[in-house]
Amino acid sequence: MNNDQKRDLQKEEAPKTIEGAQSSPSFSWKRLLAKKWVFPATYMAAAAIILTLMWVYQDAGKSSLTNELGIDSSKSATVTDNVMKPDAVAVNGSTESMQWPVKDRNELEVTLPFFDSKASNEVRQTAMVEYGDTFTPHMGMDFSRPDNQPFEVLAAMSGKVTAVEKNPVVGNLVEITHSNGLVSVYQSLSEVTVAKDAEVKKGDVIAKAGRNELEKEQGTHLHFEVRQGQEGQAVNPEQFMTATN
Repeated sequence: MNNDQKRDLQKEEAPKTIEGAQSSPSFSWKRLLAKKWVFPATYMAAAAIILTLMWVYQDAGKSSLTNELGIDSSKSATVTDNVMKPDAVAVNGSTESMQWPVKDRNELEVTLPFFDSKASNEVRQTAMVEYGDTFTPHMGMDFSRPDNQPFEVLAAMSGKVTAVEKNPVVGNLVEITHSNGLVSVYQSLSEVTVAKDAEVKKGDVIAKAGRNELEKEQGTHLHFEVRQGQEGQAVNPEQFMTATN
């Protein structure tokens, strides 16, 4: 083989040697990345680093804020418990009960009871109101004196007067909204002594019993309702009474 042929052979083999030397590390990385455990392990390691940095940052921020506000860190658990457990506050507080809206319940008669849908058919018939040609369930309790004389009407519970109206069918009415969400309604009134938005206390005189068109056969009487909210359903007042007045 002459010298020219040797030089040509070296030129052809040289690129192969360089290419082989460069491809060895690349081939090793490809084999490594082909392993199934590589990516999960890398992800978990990165997540661990991020979480560690977050914990360190939060602890540093809490310590800085505590020092700036002058808060004793030993009391932080107590403060947190009080915020997260509001029921622990004012355990000795008492809830006001509801009373009958009259001074002496024993002096009055129930001339029309509350319509109880669970009662017998005979009992339900006694709690229907006839107006014209229509019979409707009576959603309150009507009280009157045996001598058909007026009597004072009291606030059944403390609250805010949210309505004072003169209705052509049910007569003068007063509505009181209480702090527990209940609403007491007083209809067929005369001589109303409270105004809308006034604050009243349990037992305050708000009016006198009068007459109305809807229950004109009842004569002078008080129609009393208890509702679950201003637009809520009327419920039997007797279930809320604990006083014997």
